[in-house]
Amino acid sequence: MASYAKEKDGIFPSVCSLDCPDTCGLLVHKKDGKIVKVEGDPTHPVTQGAICNKVRNMPARIHDPNRLKYPLKRIGAKGEGKFARITWEEAIETISSKWKALIREHGAESILPYSFYGNMGILNAEGMDRRFFHRLGASQLERTICNAAGKAGYMYTLGGGYGTDPEETVHAKLFIFWGCNAVSTNMHQVTLAEKARKNGAQVVVIDVHKNQTGRWADWFIPILPGTDTALALGLMHVLFAENLVDEEFLTAHTVGHEELREHVKRYDPETVSAITKVPAEDIYKLARLYGTTSPAFIRIGNGPQHHDNGGMFVRSVACLPALTGQWHIKGGGAIKGNSDYSAVNFQVLQRPDLLKQKTRSINMNQIGEALTELDPPVYSVFVYNSNPLVVAPDTNKVKAGFAREDLFTVVHDLFLTETARYADIVLPATSAFENLDLYTSYWHLYVHLHEPVLEPYGESKSNVDVFRLLAQAMGFEEQAFKDTEEEMIRQILDREANPYLDGITYEALHEKRFMKIDSSKAPKFPGRLPTPSGKIELYSTRMEKEGLPPLPTYEPIKEEEMFPLLFVSAPNHNFLNSTFSNNAKHVAMEKTPRLHIHPEDARKRGIEHGEKVRVYNNRGECELTAFVAENVLPGAVVSQGLWADEPGTKRIVNALTPSRLSDMGGGATFFSTRVEVEKLAADANGMDDKKNSDSDV
Repeated sequence: MASYAKEKDGIFPSVCSLDCPDTCGLLVHKKDGKIVKVEGDPTHPVTQGAICNKVRNMPARIHDPNRLKYPLKRIGAKGEGKFARITWEEAIETISSKWKALIREHGAESILPYSFYGNMGILNAEGMDRRFFHRLGASQLERTICNAAGKAGYMYTLGGGYGTDPEETVHAKLFIFWGCNAVSTNMHQVTLAEKARKNGAQVVVIDVHKNQTGRWADWFIPILPGTDTALALGLMHVLFAENLVDEEFLTAHTVGHEELREHVKRYDPETVSAITKVPAEDIYKLARLYGTTSPAFIRIGNGPQHHDNGGMFVRSVACLPALTGQWHIKGGGAIKGNSDYSAVNFQVLQRPDLLKQKTRSINMNQIGEALTELDPPVYSVFVYNSNPLVVAPDTNKVKAGFAREDLFTVVHDLFLTETARYADIVLPATSAFENLDLYTSYWHLYVHLHEPVLEPYGESKSNVDVFRLLAQAMGFEEQAFKDTEEEMIRQILDREANPYLDGITYEALHEKRFMKIDSSKAPKFPGRLPTPSGKIELYSTRMEKEGLPPLPTYEPIKEEEMFPLLFVSAPNHNFLNSTFSNNAKHVAMEKTPRLHIHPEDARKRGIEHGEKVRVYNNRGECELTAFVAENVLPGAVVSQGLWADEPGTKRIVNALTPSRLSDMGGGATFFSTRVEVEKLAADANGMDDKKNSDSDV
């Protein structure tokens, strides 16, 4: 292992650990053993030295005096935030003793892990933890909060997480960013599009909010939330009707194109316009632009998949490049996710064979129900890489669950988060800069080895270390719990089933830091796909067998219409989910939580720009600052960011969101929410509408 961590001064290679598609190469500047500057690595072929403000200001987070330094035990009421320092020995003994007692009395299924990708390092996100909870026999967590619906929809169409190599998109002549605020969430795809735009490419953005990406576009198309599938079908209608499809490609590489051709006749632009609020003439214009421009590339965003119909949205849009033959044109096609190109040996990583008997499975989007309604109950939760009291839907139900006196909660984190305030034991976590780990991207095609550049902060430990300690305390003697990080990386890179990883070894990564997967070892996309037919499935018999529409089909969202406004709680520019929302530097950059509302809807409610408003439904409420502008359609309101739950504020937007599951994949339906908005009394701290305009959002 490189000795970067012990070096007090210098510039050292690193990689961004955030749950972001870009997975940037970094250079970390250290002085006196602390990070004083983070910049992009100019030698990285994709990210090329450019990084976002989130990461540029990372030193303030890593060396924040509020970081947890040592284990804590609760001495006050749950949620009160009163804790006392304890040793690691006491913490591990307390946890293991409690779990042994629970297993004797209620069985191992009474224990539940709760985690996601607050750290994208493979070992610390889904390695030793999975081994441990499999061996324990705990309830299994369905980690479906982010991309599960879209992944399922894409799989039905294309069989796996395979799409265009983003480096090739510089050749595109048309970019469609669909439900993807790429300026804030995939900045290097924007950089590639800018290079293409200098060569004449056009950029179209389809979204519910004219955010930074919408303002950057050549053409912004606003759409009503939850209706994107209908728009995709309207485009298909025009493409078929006006003979803008590639018949040769359809015949050679797809199944079901004749059925789809007949099916989309019902989705004429006038009908689709009534559903989406996109003018019919714009539907014709976009379809013709897409059908006559090559290469044409679609960046499929995460946003629209967070609806009741989110899986079908991704499935439908993934069909469009097949209609026009763009999948086999360099720079054309689409990206939803490219994670399967660099898929490591997850069987060896997670060791599901350690689970000796089938256990129940709990969807993470329904953690509120799991902790308040499940029978037999969950009696202990171990939370890591996540902050469910901010990120999970239906916050009030989640909070009621974590407030249970008979629930033994452990939280492993860098900070005393909203969830940690309800914990019985809090454990300090290392940052990714302090860990040896392996990183892959779900967008570009590079694999990174990260060697630690900092010593562990205080008494903090990595997830790998913590689960090794717990395994020892629980008496687990298998070699799987003794493997070092280096051994685990060597194990998971040894995967004959993925020829793309040929040549990528620990030694090679140690020397080069990052390597591109070898696409020459497998058929060029769209070669034989891992679908039942081996082709792009416009008609899916598998979906038909599973009770789903076999052809792309629009179905409205399921939220009851007792509240008039469609509410979308989108990401903001300076946070990543709840990460950074408690860091002063990032909060200062983001300014204040806003609610974007159309002037027509604001006027009906007597709301003026800059005034505080109450946003509510039958699940909860939050208080935001009104941003009145025509950057959303009438009938829709949009907030941005998951803000920290500070005393005296009501800004947890997930108090409003439903815990229903999506049409496929068990995904979240955050954006299929309806609300009402009303004006609050004047607040001296409200946003000054004289000093703010659409340009500074």
